[in-house]
Amino acid sequence: MLRKFVTAAAAIVILTGCAPELKHPTRICPGKQSLSQSLDSLRLTSESMASLKATGRCNARFYVEDKKHRESFPVTLWLNPPGQMRLHGDLFLNRRGIVLGSNEREFWLAMKPREISSYHWGLWSEQGSSESLMISPKTVLEALGIVAIGGEQDWSLSNEGPFDVLTQRNHQGKIIKKIYIYSCHYQTSKIEYYNTDGEVAIVADLYKYKEISEGFCAPRVIRLTTYAQDGRKDTFKFTLKSIKPYKFDREKQDIYFKRRPPKGFKHVYRIIDGSVIEQPQ
Repeated sequence: MLRKFVTAAAAIVILTGCAPELKHPTRICPGKQSLSQSLDSLRLTSESMASLKATGRCNARFYVEDKKHRESFPVTLWLNPPGQMRLHGDLFLNRRGIVLGSNEREFWLAMKPREISSYHWGLWSEQGSSESLMISPKTVLEALGIVAIGGEQDWSLSNEGPFDVLTQRNHQGKIIKKIYIYSCHYQTSKIEYYNTDGEVAIVADLYKYKEISEGFCAPRVIRLTTYAQDGRKDTFKFTLKSIKPYKFDREKQDIYFKRRPPKGFKHVYRIIDGSVIEQPQ
């Protein structure tokens, strides 16, 4: 029965293609009839993910050591599902001024310019619901469609106007994440991540989907907003102008997705269950 549903859902995606996502959709369509159907749709998206390379631009507004930075820079993104990703940003005229990466075991964020020289890294096995980064590999992966679903018992389905809303809770009943899916195309429009106080900590807004390969669509605009407890926020808006399938052999996987030891950074931090711990140089 599940195989029939998945096949039918794939056929719908192929027939309808990747309709443009509206920032404020007005058309209302019937949502999924059950939680299982909605989660199966997310699983189908993850399973149909293709390896890709994308280029574009990032407009960023972020704080480092209480100093606000406004930057616009070119970016290159490599993705090899399900867990391998790497992003380079030409920040402050440095081709690798910002490097964000992950593999199945760990993740890292490196910022090289002297003004903001820092390196953050952590093991996935040591994390809770947040990695305490201004921009997280987990958020980028889920924005592209690789959503960590886990057990169905942790989720509930509701409907808010044009959106089906999937809500994930932890064992204490607190909200971890909300996924807003536009019912007409059944493509994710927004993902909200919550902190331990029940407040929205990160928001990913997704627009302008493009078909990359048969049955697989990816957003060309991804806006990530991280909210700090002191009221400040960091915003990274990625506009991907070129998204193409890309093959990674073992050599390329080692080049792009293997974490190297940090060298030449002013600060090195390890993240354990949301806590940021500075390490000796």
